[in-house]
Amino acid sequence: MKILVGWESSPETETLELMLNVGGHEATLRSDLAKFNLALQETNWDVVLLSLSFPTLEESLSVFEHTKTALPGIPIVGAAKSDDITHLIQFVSQGLHSHVIRDNDGNFIMLLISMLEAANKNMLALRAQIVAERLSEEVDSVRKLQESVIPDDLPETNGYKVVGRYEPSEIRVDGKNMVVMAGGDYYDSFALDDSRLVMLVGDASGHGVKACMSIMTMHTLIRMIRNNRYPNTADFVNAVNDRLCKSDIVQDEGGFITIIYCMLDTSTNTIEWTCAGHPLPLLQNMETNEVTILGDEDQIGLPLAVMEGWEYECISATIPPKSRLLIYTDGLEEAFPPSGDALVDQFGVDGITEAMQESRELPLNDALEHIFQRSSAITEGTGRHDDTSVMMIERE
Repeated sequence: MKILVGWESSPETETLELMLNVGGHEATLRSDLAKFNLALQETNWDVVLLSLSFPTLEESLSVFEHTKTALPGIPIVGAAKSDDITHLIQFVSQGLHSHVIRDNDGNFIMLLISMLEAANKNMLALRAQIVAERLSEEVDSVRKLQESVIPDDLPETNGYKVVGRYEPSEIRVDGKNMVVMAGGDYYDSFALDDSRLVMLVGDASGHGVKACMSIMTMHTLIRMIRNNRYPNTADFVNAVNDRLCKSDIVQDEGGFITIIYCMLDTSTNTIEWTCAGHPLPLLQNMETNEVTILGDEDQIGLPLAVMEGWEYECISATIPPKSRLLIYTDGLEEAFPPSGDALVDQFGVDGITEAMQESRELPLNDALEHIFQRSSAITEGTGRHDDTSVMMIERE
């Protein structure tokens, strides 16, 4: 710790220099005001010790004000004589960090190192708090940018209802307060024509600004080319992948995006989809309450932006009457208890299946709420460590 001391000439100065230059600390004492002001031009001080009688009682307050201006953010500890309490109050009212009373025997000198260390630690803690608050504001801005591309209203058409929900990850960092994180999840739905409805869920690798910018890039690209005449979902995903492979934003630091892109034809009640490194959809028969995975692991292609020219597969199935389809990001299934194993004890597809079965009699919005509640409950209040997007489609 580098300590600058401003002290009037007195028998104490020798003892001060001796006691403050210990434990790796480096103290520079100036009794001459001109030399003290010269030292203020340096910027590497950690703390200032200032006699409230330096260089004289009358001049000390202006010296304190000049020191504050010259070294903003550096704590100043004052040393006041026991009969100068009224004088001390002026300094405290002007922002003196802390102070010590100078006794006639000089015993106060024994307290100075502890007080100066405490002042320095308090200031470092305050700076860390300010940085944390600014980072929190940045995270909030990134999260709002990400959420701005998630639609508020989803289309309904020809006997089908569609609901969606996004939740950012929440991490409890101090046993009490939750920190809301920014991530790279995304869902969207739009009608291509009177009978065809597109639904997609995506998840960019990583968290924060990088993941957000990757998902914004994909969102913009999909919106640009969505009205092009692609024969099927695989050709569309092929086109998106080839373009993302050329994107520096997504490619930076080995980034990638998983996506499931679905197109529902309400005139034939068929759905086709293409999966790029993403969890497969779940289909629930509302009459039997059976939940099955649509497709198999062999039909999952590489995540987007990994390999240009990769040929994705188009899979199709019929949506039976009275059924629900769930498409989701892995944040839903990867919720786990704080004391458990992230791989062994996670919510998993089994947990999602049970939650869907439990909510069979509930309206679609309430069923989606129940699935989120069950996924959150397994974390025992510590929050999911990954953001989560879910879309649920019901054929009435």
